[in-house]
Amino acid sequence: MTSPISPPPVQGGGRNELPAYVANGVMGLRVREMPLAAGLTLLSGYSGEHPQRRIEGIALAPYPIAGDIQLEGVWLSDATHAVTVVNQAYDFETGELTSRFEFDVAGRKAQVEVLVFCSRDEPSLVCQEITIELDKDSDLALSSVLDARHVDGRALRHLRDTPGEDKPCCDGAILWESAGALSTCGVAYVTELVGAQANPERPPLENRTLTTAYALKAKAGEVYRLRQIASLIPKVTHLQPDFQAGRQVALARKRGFENIRAANRAIWSDLWKGRITLVGAEPRWQAMADAALFYLFSSTHVASPASTSIFGLATWHDYHYYYGHVMWDIETFVVPVLSLLQPPAAESLLDYRTRSLPSAAGNARLRGRRGLQFPWESAPSGQEAAPLPGSASWHEDHVSLDVARAFAFHSFVTGDAEFLREKAWPILAGVADWLTSRVTQSDRGYEIRAAMGIAERETEADNAAFTNMAARVVLRDAIRAAEKLGRAANPEWEQIAKSLVLPKQGDVIVSHDHFQPDEEKGGTPDPLMGVYPLGFDMESKVERATLKYYLALREGYIGSPMLSALYGVWAAYAGDRSLSAKLMEDGYGLFCVGRFMQTLEYRADLFPEQPRAGPFFANLGGFLLGLVTGFPGLQPSWGDAQGWARRPVILPAGWTTIEIERLWIGGRPYKLVARQGADRALMTPLCDDVREG
Repeated sequence: MTSPISPPPVQGGGRNELPAYVANGVMGLRVREMPLAAGLTLLSGYSGEHPQRRIEGIALAPYPIAGDIQLEGVWLSDATHAVTVVNQAYDFETGELTSRFEFDVAGRKAQVEVLVFCSRDEPSLVCQEITIELDKDSDLALSSVLDARHVDGRALRHLRDTPGEDKPCCDGAILWESAGALSTCGVAYVTELVGAQANPERPPLENRTLTTAYALKAKAGEVYRLRQIASLIPKVTHLQPDFQAGRQVALARKRGFENIRAANRAIWSDLWKGRITLVGAEPRWQAMADAALFYLFSSTHVASPASTSIFGLATWHDYHYYYGHVMWDIETFVVPVLSLLQPPAAESLLDYRTRSLPSAAGNARLRGRRGLQFPWESAPSGQEAAPLPGSASWHEDHVSLDVARAFAFHSFVTGDAEFLREKAWPILAGVADWLTSRVTQSDRGYEIRAAMGIAERETEADNAAFTNMAARVVLRDAIRAAEKLGRAANPEWEQIAKSLVLPKQGDVIVSHDHFQPDEEKGGTPDPLMGVYPLGFDMESKVERATLKYYLALREGYIGSPMLSALYGVWAAYAGDRSLSAKLMEDGYGLFCVGRFMQTLEYRADLFPEQPRAGPFFANLGGFLLGLVTGFPGLQPSWGDAQGWARRPVILPAGWTTIEIERLWIGGRPYKLVARQGADRALMTPLCDDVREG
């Protein structure tokens, strides 16, 4: 196994760029360049009322690993001018962020190194180690801070002692209620001082902070370490989340910091067995592929109670739109990649939709329809949370089809009969039944009127191409699932699938009825989503004509979010390797900028007015999806995996091979090799080992 390329360390500070994002799929932290200052924390399943929109959204949780240093009576937090940021380095191989700075005050200089990681082995834990060395003897104090000063909500209770016990099980715990009292979370922490003996001071909750401080006489040249381990638990996973967080950190204290770190490293080592290797590509493309995969793995976990959002578990001050909601992009661009690389994480994302079935059924009933209609913007609770007036939620019908297709895709890849029966079938049947009440029968066949495609325009249109193509594919998936399960499919499903209207102008599939290329967002290539990744069955002349038409319109779209990353694949399917290479750069390479290669939502050179928001999962997910299934020409189905490769391999100019050391198919590991010019990509079983649950 080869190691991923970590981004170069960032030297110095003061840049206008996103801070480091450290996460494990259950929690996500924005860690500042001076890492002891409180950053921002998001916790999967923890939600609150948005202060302006008043809707449910993911809420900021208390920052669990802030800190402070005192030299000769001067606290760093009171003398930030005395801090010099040296560098910050992110090790993608292990998921560890290391920050270095100097604190120079009162004639003393401290060299400080701060290590942070979110544990994948114990996913409620975040760990930090502050290492400090002084140039002169000094009075030194090190403080661990659980900081909620800049977080909406309130403390319902805090604990310094353990009820019924003489000895506290942790340094402190807090039960925090979000704005609007929509949910609570619990945070508990433990500390350890290494290199000296000192009694900790643990004052009561004050100014929305819990602190533990150690004071000592420090010697020049000696190394001192303060270790912090915190657990964050949302109420959705435990009714007394602060108590459960206390249990988690008590166990962590017993296991020890180094053992937790070693276990985390071992899991990352296993994750990287799914590394995507780009042979022949420039090294920066390999670095971008590694970064995209790193942020995908960092933002998803089998323990996640509420899927992941379009920005994963990341946020920052100047972008708050989407509110941490789960949207169609996750099922379309993220789930398929994980189904092949990390099936348990993919199933965890899908389980969020399974738990949300009552909300989807309620949505359908509110619109006078049968079956399941999933929310356009799904809050952590699973309910519709689109900002008022909610215009996108009125017509963006394709989200239900995207969800159903993700369940079908995961069933194809895993071959899990129990998953198909218990989880995929209710979704497929429910969405298919919804379609029977959504379509309108006319002399043209069956139509889906007043819908919105991928382009969110001001006015809805009839027969949005992507929606109608996805509807036909999902109906056929539902029919095939019924056959596999020995169930009777609704006869209407086949009738609708056969006669669903597809908007065309000549041989070109166009975005919707009465489409004009100069209309609002007319360059949006949503019909190409039928070519890939949907794999919609169309005549070869129709595919060629549609590819040619929308590739020619690319200047009106490329650089926008969501579909730009797929242009390279579409150009390859059109047979143009040089254009594919160019569009990979224009459609993805120029999005991947700034500190630690976080993929932005918008290209900054084309949209300078937009905030730098990332990592954006539609873009990086689309990029990864193209590498895993697009360029290799894979279209998974319930058939033999050896038949999934359905196209000759055409790669961007200069690329020779895409290799993936380990894919999971039917619970067994395979190696994928897609070599330029080959008639088909090759998938080779590695061994007879069955995937562990």
